[in-house]
Amino acid sequence: MIQNRVSATLSASDKTTVVEAIETLKTAMPFLTSFTADERKALPKTGDRSRGFILNALEVAQRHNDCLPRSFDIEEMQKDVQLMEDLHPILMAITQLQSVVNDTYTAANCEAYTAALKVYDCAKAHKDMPGMETVVEQLKQQFARRTKKASTPTPVAALAPALA
Repeated sequence: MIQNRVSATLSASDKTTVVEAIETLKTAMPFLTSFTADERKALPKTGDRSRGFILNALEVAQRHNDCLPRSFDIEEMQKDVQLMEDLHPILMAITQLQSVVNDTYTAANCEAYTAALKVYDCAKAHKDMPGMETVVEQLKQQFARRTKKASTPTPVAALAPALA
């Protein structure tokens, strides 16, 4: 059996507290937005290296606003930059939390799956016990090969018999 990395329980009240805390965070930031996959793909690629560029560009815009189009909204850029800077430590904290929650979930999942495999092996070894064969058949479904749905033939495949 693999190393037992996590041995814990999460009470219903603690789970409720965590979910409520997450909802509180969402409520405190009503401006949060989300993107579809296509929208995300269309966005310019940015990252930590972009922060310096953005801050330098804001400084240039503030000092040399006379070279910008009249339609350029420096105040809106300042708001976006400030929001970006304010969200950065929150993002880092949430990313770290997500990482440890994900790792803990993975550990619990792997440990539970390893235990389930042991149960399955023991059930198979004792198939002759009353009712155990039904249990083994039920557990065996985890490993049943799933067949792919028959796909429609491609034009080349459809022509293959005619070419033969």
